[in-house]
Amino acid sequence: MRNRVLFIVGMGLLASLLLAFTYQGFEWVVGVFALLLALTLHDAFQKRHSLLANFPLVGRLRWIIEELRPFVQQYLLETETSGKPISRMFRSIVYQRAKNSLDTVPFGTQLDTYESGYEWIGHSLSALNVEELDDDPRVKIGGPECTQPYNASLLNISAMSFGSLSKHAVLALNKGAKLGGFYQNTGEGGLTPYHLENGGDIVWQIGTGYFGCRNKDGTFNPLTFQEKARLPAVKMIEIKLSQGAKPGHGGILPAHKNTPEIAAIRDVPVATDVISPPTHSAFSTPVGLLDFVKQLRELSGGKPVGFKLAIGRKSEFIAVCKAMKQTGIMPDFITVDGGEGGTGAAPLEYSNSIGFPLRDALAFVDDCLVGFGIRDKIKIIASGKIITAFHMVKNLSLGADVCNSARGMMLALGCVQSLSCHTNTCPTGVATQDPKLFKGLDVKDKSVRVANFHHKTVKAMVDILSSTGHRSASELTRTHIFRRVNQETVKRYDEIFPLIQPGSFYSDDVPSHYALHIKEASAASFKPVNILAQVENSTQSVNSN
Repeated sequence: MRNRVLFIVGMGLLASLLLAFTYQGFEWVVGVFALLLALTLHDAFQKRHSLLANFPLVGRLRWIIEELRPFVQQYLLETETSGKPISRMFRSIVYQRAKNSLDTVPFGTQLDTYESGYEWIGHSLSALNVEELDDDPRVKIGGPECTQPYNASLLNISAMSFGSLSKHAVLALNKGAKLGGFYQNTGEGGLTPYHLENGGDIVWQIGTGYFGCRNKDGTFNPLTFQEKARLPAVKMIEIKLSQGAKPGHGGILPAHKNTPEIAAIRDVPVATDVISPPTHSAFSTPVGLLDFVKQLRELSGGKPVGFKLAIGRKSEFIAVCKAMKQTGIMPDFITVDGGEGGTGAAPLEYSNSIGFPLRDALAFVDDCLVGFGIRDKIKIIASGKIITAFHMVKNLSLGADVCNSARGMMLALGCVQSLSCHTNTCPTGVATQDPKLFKGLDVKDKSVRVANFHHKTVKAMVDILSSTGHRSASELTRTHIFRRVNQETVKRYDEIFPLIQPGSFYSDDVPSHYALHIKEASAASFKPVNILAQVENSTQSVNSN
């Protein structure tokens, strides 16, 4: 106790002497000394923090340093390639393209090209003149049952809800989509006036909460859906089954971001945590999912309808494919979300350790559609940490027809990766509902930046195509991308993800690495069939005979 009292008195005297030396104001110094002494005494005798009890006043430096740490790390210590989740190199290219600035780099790559995992695309000695290629390539989305197909850009705005994003961010993204001729996905938060105000193309995402088309009990309301789905701005409908950042977990809107306006749009109580159910109430089986796809297509007037999912257990997606073959009902598109996908708020374990990464998931989905002989009827959209043209090319080579980007578009809006999306304190006004913060985001200026980023990234992708001797992204295959697997081995994507023979999943020549998953899958249930139980039953039957 004696040491503690001496420490307290010493700290107080040191503070008072420092202030006296600095300001020469006795009364002011006495006041500050009293305040510091009181704070020191409070720290010394409180029971909540042992660090403060042992080191009164001085221990508070820890919290100050912790608050400053992210900023010091990002602005003073971070290298071009070390920042997470998006490195400074990739953030910089987005900023440069969004501002229409010089986006070339000097002196060569900063990547270690001999590091395991390094990837590249092979160029061609029969490269094409880039001016001969279409600098705004499009992909038609819409199967045989779709009467209003949509010509989509190869790069679009991925799902981000109003609520997670501010209204100014939604407005700027939509205006940018209008300027650039690409679509904006609403996210599961629902279709809002801010998605419609500037006339940009919209993909309306329907999540498990059915926000914007729900009954009071949270179930799906077909009449409300039909009214909104037939609006001219709504080009496609996407059923959200799961997302990469938190697969198997409902969407999360923290209470402090659930304003009266958002609560009214979503038809939920104001200022409460809004956690969507993990599963849909409108269906519970693969066949039910496809019936829901058919219902939404009819209610929307024949617009393209698809679903979005992160891949978990492989047999579950194969079960959906079996249901497609059984019913003849096909979605117009499937959005594959990788486990590296971003979100405003998610449990750490979900973001880090649940769900397939995008490349593995994308190759698997493409394999399944090819294996069941239905690939030509369904378009694949890739989503998950797609920032640059090379990211696009890699995913297009693996089987995607179209790419979505969320964090790339956020960076184009001015996001500085402050990692405060879940706190309602986003300093750039992108991911906050605080009017004092989002008023600083100028819709007119940022919409142009979003359009610039889109245009220059797609143009860079077309430039890569020309260097590889291709006129269309549809010509890209797994044979074009290389990966250094280790220091001795380089493999093409088709060696890492072997190509599947069309129709082989329902033949006698099923690839061995898919055989068990196909046996486990049933169109009647998302849950896998228990193969071990079947084997045991068969064994018991043989033994009894």
